Amino acid sequence: MSDTMIAPAREAVRAAERVAAARRRVSMRETFSQTLTMAWRAVKKMRRNPEQFFDVALQPILFTAMFAFIFGGAIAGDVQSYLPLMIPGILAQTVLTTCMATGTQLREDMEKGVFDRFKSLPIARIAPLAGPMVADLLRYTTAATLTFGMGLVMGYRPGGGVGGVLAAILLAIITGWSLAWVFTWVGTIARSAQAVQGISMMILFPLTFLSNAFVPVETLPGWLAAFVRINPVSHLVTAARDLANSALVSGEVAWTLLACLIVIAVFAPLSVRSYKRHM
Repeated sequence: MSDTMIAPAREAVRAAERVAAARRRVSMRETFSQTLTMAWRAVKKMRRNPEQFFDVALQPILFTAMFAFIFGGAIAGDVQSYLPLMIPGILAQTVLTTCMATGTQLREDMEKGVFDRFKSLPIARIAPLAGPMVADLLRYTTAATLTFGMGLVMGYRPGGGVGGVLAAILLAIITGWSLAWVFTWVGTIARSAQAVQGISMMILFPLTFLSNAFVPVETLPGWLAAFVRINPVSHLVTAARDLANSALVSGEVAWTLLACLIVIAVFAPLSVRSYKRHM
């Protein structure tokens, strides 16, 4: 084989090696910066598509009013007595339901070919996944704030004060962000955005409604109460109640944070690995 044929091949190999080396040398600081850049891109998408806020703006208001007036009298005797039990449950349900959109939007971007461009860039592989999740913190905060705001309008007066309410909101946001990694992973393995939404609902709805979010555990059958007590959503709801109603940092807070760490440790690497394999 002549030198004129070998030289271009060698140059192509060197170019590929330089690109691979550049990708391997992405530092933690660069990864953080790239993640924030992707988060800003996601925020700009939200600004151009305000309908993405419809669920976080309407769901807390509708669900709070609906559950309060339907179940308040039957469970607690009246709406006012039911609000301290229900508002932290609505908080957990709203934030966790909101995080389902993360996987759906990821799958839509992948179907449009946006991630093909990201793949060609020398950026950290986790940045296109973590960036939108950072931007979604804005959605979680909006949903949580509106939940408590609607509760206050209806007469809820949290005994934990401002500090307890803010701590409950922060805990719910952390939990929602960690659970979003599960739906991000689902978004990388599902074949369509509709499939992501269906799978996500099958995962989240049983966990949410088979918890202590809306009824006391003592009113449930024994076999169901046993599941509710070990349900991670129940730990979140109980922790949020303790914080909002009593400003009490109970052991449920520790259990909730531990569950968040486990979910992130498992599903963040799975999401990145699946993303690299499917792109």
